[in-house]
Amino acid sequence: MSAETANHENASRDRIEQSILSAAEQVFSRHGYRGASLQAIADQAGLPKANILYYMGNKQALYVRLLNRMMSRWNAVLEDITPESDPGQVLSEFIRTKMLLGQRYPEGSKLFAAEILAGAPFLSDYLSGELREWVASRAVIIRQWSAQGKMDDVDPRWLIFLIWSSTQHYTEYSAQVSGILGRNTLSEADIESISQFLEQIILKGCGIRQSSSSSSIHV
Repeated sequence: MSAETANHENASRDRIEQSILSAAEQVFSRHGYRGASLQAIADQAGLPKANILYYMGNKQALYVRLLNRMMSRWNAVLEDITPESDPGQVLSEFIRTKMLLGQRYPEGSKLFAAEILAGAPFLSDYLSGELREWVASRAVIIRQWSAQGKMDDVDPRWLIFLIWSSTQHYTEYSAQVSGILGRNTLSEADIESISQFLEQIILKGCGIRQSSSSSSIHV
């Protein structure tokens, strides 16, 4: 097999997998884990059910992959931070990215919330294992920022929980937000205003007086 053929096949596989994941996100979000079926996901993706099984395995494997993908999207901003990073810039970007992703992928955000509210039956190992270790590794760097005088000495775990929850509110409680604001969806101006508000409250609460964040975050 030539390199060109291999690249073409890999690109084709990626497209099919993304199509399946997108369809599954919509079906699981509408019907929950129990109510969703591989056939419904196949119909949504416009593919034979056999393709779903070939590329993703069983329903549980597909469901867990969706949830892990959502967490990876949310937390990518903190992957490459170092003790030399600017906490104001990092936290501002984290807040803005989480806000934008919540609006761009509302089904995935709500699906994750439903899994947690159900007691995390499919994610318990991930939460107490890989994600716990990930938070601990980020906490080490945030504590170093505090030791360097870049920010106050706050518990990094509570800080990460706060950013997760405050940004997700606008997706998972969208009906409440829409009802109070009197409109169906948040505008770009709304998202910018909310992001600025959360930056101001969270950064100030952490003793960070300035931020070099940009209002144009691309995700």
